[in-house]
Amino acid sequence: MTAIGLGLLTAAFFATTAVIQSRTVKHISPWSTVGWLTFLGTILVLPLTFSAGVPQEVTANWGWLLLAGIGNTGGLLLVAVAYRFGKVGVIAPILSTCGAIAAVIAAVLGEPITVVIGILLLVIAGGVVLTATAPDPMPIEHERPVLAAVLAICAALIMALGLYAFSHASGDVPLGWALLPARLIGAVAVFLPLLITRKLQITKLTFLFVVIMAFTEAVGYTLFSMAAADSAAIASVMSSMFAPIAAIAAYLLFKERLGRMQLAGVVVIVAGVVALAVARA
Repeated sequence: MTAIGLGLLTAAFFATTAVIQSRTVKHISPWSTVGWLTFLGTILVLPLTFSAGVPQEVTANWGWLLLAGIGNTGGLLLVAVAYRFGKVGVIAPILSTCGAIAAVIAAVLGEPITVVIGILLLVIAGGVVLTATAPDPMPIEHERPVLAAVLAICAALIMALGLYAFSHASGDVPLGWALLPARLIGAVAVFLPLLITRKLQITKLTFLFVVIMAFTEAVGYTLFSMAAADSAAIASVMSSMFAPIAAIAAYLLFKERLGRMQLAGVVVIVAGVVALAVARA
């Protein structure tokens, strides 16, 4: 029950991050959103990092940690742009496929892949295509659904690479060091340049948003690590539920409605991701 409960909490925190991020980018630029998110996230995880010291495992896994940080930061930037042009109910389910894509990466790099897993990957891909191309009967302002979906797919691809690297390092290094690279790289590569060039945007409302996001994202990854230590498969299944939770929240809070074909695509994606996690257990 530990993995189930922690996994559901992970999904709730990730869904909160997604919903708030989708609103923040409507007020400030995606670059500023990610810059503030990673800068504040760095501040949050540094005490946890310092408390662990610098164990030998960190230096042995520095390459994986660097790749994990680059993948997460690049994915955050792309998904932040995607939220400017699309709905949470479309983008979040596509983003939830990053675990499935990580499985493909593992297969390409030599990990055996069964026929069942191969079929499920094709099903997920079909759900993504259906969600991206289905007609939207109630578009939001400035919506460009195909562009948003393409950006979300690219974000999922890059974050999957980071997730694959994270999975290699997280089992060997302390939690603080596993969480730090994704935030520190964003703070250095995004926040500092914007600050120096005076292009960093913020308002009173969005500052509150980014503070909450920094907290929910860091807590979400912490909970996921704890859940995965109990059962990686259950943690993956439960945490992927952030997509429907975020879609429901966007519907209730912002009246974002999806068409029947879009909903069908979302259901296929979520079901495929859950089935894939179970199949890989």
